[in-house]
Formats: sequence, C-alpha cells, structure tokens
Amino acid sequence: MKNNQLQLFSESGIYQLTSNAFFIDPVRILNRSYTRFRVSPSTYYSRFFDSSNSTQVPKASEDSRKRKRKQKKKPQSLNEREQIADRRHQEVKPLLLKAHEALIEATDLLKVLRNLRNDGCAVGECKELSEESSELSFMELGSVWQAPLYEIVLNYYQDDKTFHNGGSVLAQSIEQSVTPVFNNLVANEGSCDIEAELFNHKYIIPIRSCFYMSDLRQIENLIPADSDCGFNLIVIDPPWENGSAHQKLRYPTLPNRYYLSLPVKQLCHTSGSLVALWVTNREKLRGFVENDLFPKWGVKYAASFYWLKVKANGMMTGELDLFHHRPYECLLLGYCEGKETDSDNIKRLNPIPDNRVFVSVPGDYSRKPPIGASDNFPPTIAHMN
Repeated sequence: MKNNQLQLFSESGIYQLTSNAFFIDPVRILNRSYTRFRVSPSTYYSRFFDSSNSTQVPKASEDSRKRKRKQKKKPQSLNEREQIADRRHQEVKPLLLKAHEALIEATDLLKVLRNLRNDGCAVGECKELSEESSELSFMELGSVWQAPLYEIVLNYYQDDKTFHNGGSVLAQSIEQSVTPVFNNLVANEGSCDIEAELFNHKYIIPIRSCFYMSDLRQIENLIPADSDCGFNLIVIDPPWENGSAHQKLRYPTLPNRYYLSLPVKQLCHTSGSLVALWVTNREKLRGFVENDLFPKWGVKYAASFYWLKVKANGMMTGELDLFHHRPYECLLLGYCEGKETDSDNIKRLNPIPDNRVFVSVPGDYSRKPPIGASDNFPPTIAHMN
C-alpha cells in the first residue's frame, strides 16, 4: 500500500494521509502543467530546508524558547473577538493534529520530503525553470505612464517535421508574436509551453493557460460578454490590510472595503461558480467575509479547507497554539449562483467535503499551493491575487 502511495505521489504530487488529509508537493503539481520545462525544486523551496537539522526534530532548548515566545505573545485576557477566534482554533486543532500525526507516521513519505529540494530533472530530460537573479517589479512597471506601451514577446516552438531522421527531431521552428503585457489577456491555447520575453527576462506560459495583468480598476474587462464563457471556479488571494510593518515591506495591501466592488457575480458562468477565498486567521477579517463580503458577492458559504505548513523534517513551521502566528491558513469555499442556477441545480451539485486539511512545505513568502489539473475541478479558473 505504501509503495502504491509513493508511486501515486511521484506522479501526481499528492499523498493521502487520512480520509480527510493530504500531503502535497507543489512542484510536482506545477510540473504537470508544463511540456518542455520543469519548475526547479531548489528555487521553489527557498525556505524551511536547513540541511543542518532537516533530519532532526527540534531540540528541547528550541521548544523552551518557543514556549516562552508563546507565553509572551498570547494575550493575558482575550477580548470578545479574540475569544471567537480562539474557539475557531480549538475546533480545527484536532483535525490539524491528526493530519500532522499521520504525516509523522508516514516514514516513507518523510524520507522523500527531506529530499524534495534536491528532486530535480534527470540530465537531458527537461529544462529547469529557475528565478532570475534580479526580478522585475510588475507593480512598479504597471504604475508608470508608459505601462500601456510595454509589450511581451511570445515564442512558439514547433517541431520541424521536415528535419526528422530516424524519429529524432533535429530542428525546431520558432514563431513569434508581440502583444501588450498590461491590461491585455495573454493566452497560450497551444499544446506546448510558450517562452516569453520582457525586458531581457524570460517567462514560461504553460499550455492551456492565460493571465491578465492589471489592477482592480480594470477588472471589469474580465467580465465575459457571454455568460456561457464565464468562470466556474474563481480563486481569490487578496492582499488583505494588515498592521504588520514587516508584511507591508513585502507587498502593498488594500483596505478590505475595496474587495466589496469585485464583480464576482458577473464573472461567474451561467450555471454558477465555486468561489475559493484565502483568508488569514484574524477574526475581524473572518467576520467581514461572512457578514459583508460573501453576501455582497452573492456567495453562499459551503466549506473550509486548511493549509498546514511544515518544514523539511515534518515539523510544523511554528507553534500551533501561538496566537498571532499560527502555522496554518484557511481557504473558504462557497457557491455563487449563475443565471441558470435554480434550487434543483443546487441539489444536484456534489457536496464539498468540509474541514479538509492539506499539508505542504511552503514556497516563497505568501505563495499559496497551486491547484492541479484534476477531474474533480471544473476546467475554467479565474485566479485573482
């Protein structure tokens, strides 16, 4: 059974820990979307892979320091909002502990986990995707007056069938197109990855994918003229407002009221849509989503998923009970009815399992695990962040 699980994990990036919990490898899931390239594990996993202690459990002294930090950070007396947040935490805590216990007991998976960062392509098998030494700041580029003039070059690679010799491709033909990079839908509708160039930086657009790079003021342009072309899965990861100075240095945030104007209802497919919203553990935000945001969007709550973050040695990235820095995040799911949705259609929908837990080693700061291709997910996705 374990060998079968590992084989499935190697192919899919998903390892079932319990009936309700899964471990996922985002790199394997992402690479299922590429044909000519592969995401480099050493690039994706930029944190939590300290080789000096990746095979060891935290030392007693480290546990002691964490307990002291926990005692220092946790409020002595909780206000009403904090009490509600603590009740939510106590409800989900057994699910998270059970998922983590299953991970620790999966010794075969732990051996693989410790080497995830070194699990790259075989020589000659593929081209690895690695980050540029200096990344472009698209927020800065998009905020200047020249932004509408910036163009991205798309390189389409096709095997040149006139140069075959014994089944081996000796040459490839390249077709190019140039298109605006901002306020424009850039799509790859072909069967091969597209290699794109912008200001001497290279980017890969996987098959059957597209992006629209803009800001909230231009989101109306995503509304389809025909609702039959709308989205039936919408994933939203907003830059929620946050008082942390450290987080503000990472990326700019927006006041929560700005998200009330998102035209989620108009983006939905005529038969309805599943909406997935990433939220933090702050009770003020949860209350805003439940009482204001979801009703404004026309979304009816359906289920909650939890992302538990672990290190390369399987231990959680932080103390589970640390009040303001818990090692998990929540994904709220709900249904948004379309023009043709009625009570009978809703009854026929497959119910979403509640309280699912997926475990993974985090990538870069604030980067969420990807959604992989699956028969259980609808084909069209709008991902806003």
